[in-house]
Amino acid sequence: MSGVWVFKNGVVRLVENGAAAGGEAVRRRKALVHTPSGQVVRSYAELESELRALGWERYYEDPTLYQFHKRGCLDLISLPADFARFSSVHMYDIVIKNREAFRVVDI
Repeated sequence: MSGVWVFKNGVVRLVENGAAAGGEAVRRRKALVHTPSGQVVRSYAELESELRALGWERYYEDPTLYQFHKRGCLDLISLPADFARFSSVHMYDIVIKNREAFRVVDI
């Protein structure tokens, strides 16, 4: 059982899925950080530059995706073409495949 305990008018209740007292969802935003520089990745251009420095190559075959592959391994990073759809799932995929170079933080 997950959620937030809310005390209101002398009553304590559990609000499921992190919903706040006003009915608004409490949602933490995430950011991808390039660990060596400490900079937040704010665009695909920045991300591509950092990935290239780590030996990743970009595939241009599918215009709906940004895809990166690293020679000598089976890893593939697939990201939506629209940076606005870049989510924490994509961030963690990058972190898992580049443990020393990136991390995800709450903002």
